[in-house]
Amino acid sequence: MSDKNKIGWNFDNSYSNLPKSFIYEISPVPVKSPELIILNYDLADQMGLNFFKIDKEEQAKLFSGNSLPKGTKSLAQAYAGHQFGHFTILGDGRAVLLGEHISKSNQRFDVQFKGSGQTPFSRSGDGRAALGPMLREYLISEAMHSLNIPTTRSLAVVRTGEDVIRERPLPGAILTRVASSHIRVGTFQFIKTRDNLDELNTLVDYTIKRHYPEILKSKNKAYDLLTTLINKQIELVVNWMRVGFIHGVMNTDNMAISGETIDYGPCAFMNSYNPGTCFSSIDHMGRYAYGNQPAITKWNLARFAECILSLISPKKDEAVKMATEVIDKFDKQYEKKWFDMMKNKLGLIGDDKDDKVIISELLELMKDQELDYTNTFCFLMNSEISIKNDFQNNKFNNWKMKWQKRLTKDSHKLMEYSNPKIIPRNHNVENVLKSAEDNDLAPFNDMLKALKNPYTNQEILAKYRYPPAKGDKKYQTFCGT
Repeated sequence: MSDKNKIGWNFDNSYSNLPKSFIYEISPVPVKSPELIILNYDLADQMGLNFFKIDKEEQAKLFSGNSLPKGTKSLAQAYAGHQFGHFTILGDGRAVLLGEHISKSNQRFDVQFKGSGQTPFSRSGDGRAALGPMLREYLISEAMHSLNIPTTRSLAVVRTGEDVIRERPLPGAILTRVASSHIRVGTFQFIKTRDNLDELNTLVDYTIKRHYPEILKSKNKAYDLLTTLINKQIELVVNWMRVGFIHGVMNTDNMAISGETIDYGPCAFMNSYNPGTCFSSIDHMGRYAYGNQPAITKWNLARFAECILSLISPKKDEAVKMATEVIDKFDKQYEKKWFDMMKNKLGLIGDDKDDKVIISELLELMKDQELDYTNTFCFLMNSEISIKNDFQNNKFNNWKMKWQKRLTKDSHKLMEYSNPKIIPRNHNVENVLKSAEDNDLAPFNDMLKALKNPYTNQEILAKYRYPPAKGDKKYQTFCGT
């Protein structure tokens, strides 16, 4: 019986049919002794895949690349990117796209290995990944999905049986990542460097057909793609701001055209509210700090617009004018969606002239008093939390009385929908990853279970609800490369 019949794989591989400049055909590098660490049965079910019919050993071979499913056409994708503002040619240096699985409901899923060995884009890297960062991406991407935020997802992690050498030897691993696609702003930047109008048209048409078919018959597809992407990215970053998520490395090669969160490197979640919060060890200037994320999103979108100017209009001046006008609308569009999001977090239904003051005063209080971002809203929802003393002061009480006058009978329901009670607290993430590296997966699985229902009260799992006692100002995140 074939893999397809056993498991349900149905590969199509449309990306591999693009011009050869987009891709480099390559297979994953086999590993020594693969061992399955975790498999996401919920995601597998959504994809129409059944892994119960093959044993753990076969599963490990499959998710390590030692035994590929029939129908795959593996490749590394070419792209470029502005990394911390500096342009460079990149590509999948440690990732291999197996192809696109089509589910029975006709959903198309990219299936990609991360940490699967060297490719032509590896530069001086070994193309491998360590177990900790791969489990970290699994945990946080699945948490983001449960928080109702568009994201790539994680299907499996295998241990390779080989060490990777970083500052010290670490257990190697491969993550299987699932996305609606891996087309990035950086993909367009790479094609733009080739100065080939046919290839650029091909990429625009392919992207629209795959993600935004509603604009296929548009009279100006490139212009409408820019407009659509701006809306998608605003919605995404507003969601990040809603839950205190800090991506940490918002380079243009890490902005997906699908509007999904992609590439969980030095990401983290904010505890005490401060727009300047930044944990990434490589972000020395705070370029990608929590409060800078909207402005960086706009900057990245401007780089995308530059790539497609020649398709917006053959007249350069006209193209620049049209693109600039669209990009210049970003701030007002973002401000409106962010304001609506904050109103939802505070249960402010309808319009009131004082709403902006209520929001800005709360954020100012939270920053001045170093209040926990997530738990402040939990406290306002009367959630049972053990840090109520943090909110017992005159300034906060005066603000709270003003806010309560705006509430209606439906306010609490709106707040419960908008405010998670549990997020992946940085110290908890580090603790469960350390246990996993010591071959104890129980804490990892326990936390993963808690993060599956972040909007419900889970008193039995209250240990995940609080920041570290001494704060996390000295906490640092790393790329995991």
